[in-house]
Amino acid sequence: MKITDIKTFLMAPGQRPGVPKGEGSFRGSRNWLFVKVETDEGIYGVGECSGWPRVIERAVQDLATILKGADPRDIDRLWHRMYVATMGHGMTGTVGGGALTGIEMALWDIKGKVLGQPVWNLLGGKFRDTVPCYGHAKTPKRARELMDRGYSAVKVGFTGGVDLDLVAWIRDEIGPEKDLMVDAHGPSWMTPADAILVGRELEQLDLLFYEDPIAPENLDALQRVRDAVDIPLAAGERVSTIWGIRPYVERDLVDVIQPDTGRAGGITQMRKMAAMAESHFITMAPHSGSLGPVAEFAAVHMMATIPNALMLERVEFDWEGRFEVVSPALMSENGALKVPDAPGLGVELVEDEIAKYPSERNVTDMPDNESAYEPGTVGECVYFQSRLRRGKRLRLKRTDG
Repeated sequence: MKITDIKTFLMAPGQRPGVPKGEGSFRGSRNWLFVKVETDEGIYGVGECSGWPRVIERAVQDLATILKGADPRDIDRLWHRMYVATMGHGMTGTVGGGALTGIEMALWDIKGKVLGQPVWNLLGGKFRDTVPCYGHAKTPKRARELMDRGYSAVKVGFTGGVDLDLVAWIRDEIGPEKDLMVDAHGPSWMTPADAILVGRELEQLDLLFYEDPIAPENLDALQRVRDAVDIPLAAGERVSTIWGIRPYVERDLVDVIQPDTGRAGGITQMRKMAAMAESHFITMAPHSGSLGPVAEFAAVHMMATIPNALMLERVEFDWEGRFEVVSPALMSENGALKVPDAPGLGVELVEDEIAKYPSERNVTDMPDNESAYEPGTVGECVYFQSRLRRGKRLRLKRTDG
């Protein structure tokens, strides 16, 4: 069996139902990139790349030139061949990681189809038949809707603008028996002192984890937060490969690693990351905030096979077209995703539907998002900021006492 071609399918998902274009959380900038690896025996595999899809598409097309004629079943060898081929361009970041991921994912799909087995069975079998997932809420009403759908966990995102009282209101809405998380990522990123102050305020709200309180380049500051705050920490969505996740694990900086299933480097890399984390008693909750439906299938297969799976992030109700560009659709039931039993990943691209949503851009211009910055500073577009009026804005007005 030989690889004959690698095709790419780039699309721009629509906005949330009822939300005008340009006003959703991605402001029209989100793209999904799917790949199809074809062989001379008519068997093909599909994958998905994230990180910077419009740019990654060219990376995939470049890598295709060295893979044509290779046996797609030699998954790890071909991964290393691609990795070595790109090392002359510098350290592997999200573009390289995304390209490696989508192609490697498709190779696993091929191997499963050849052997007539689901990918999870090729990875050693499964611990569980369903994978728990959590949703996102920006209002108590949305949190209640998720609870009514069977979710047992919800995450609140700051994205620059700290709103501790919103977190408290959502905790009140879902009650003490459900899990609550906070994602504090920028821009603008918090300074270490602000991240610590916010973390101490959040301690009383019984969080499952406090995510990305510090910019990913600032690992020494993450250590400061780790030492000062009594909440489990989570991070890692912006790194790729085992070498990217290594300092988070070896320095015990977090309780939860969050590699992105579309840019971490591939299914094999995700499994290796999980094993590294397991040796340090760290769990895994893969990032999926901007992913399309193919990478979700890969995440479910992988999460079914590891002992330290926590839960999977899911943006399920952002756009109804999510369920039309692939077949079958992966639907949650009682806050969990059923592990597929079909050979390979168990998902196919609906190419005609994908073609209806051409990509226009894939970057988010932050001056469009005033809430991410201190009032009056959005035009500065700085990477991090100190929060002003700290005594008022970085403390909860409501206390459990």
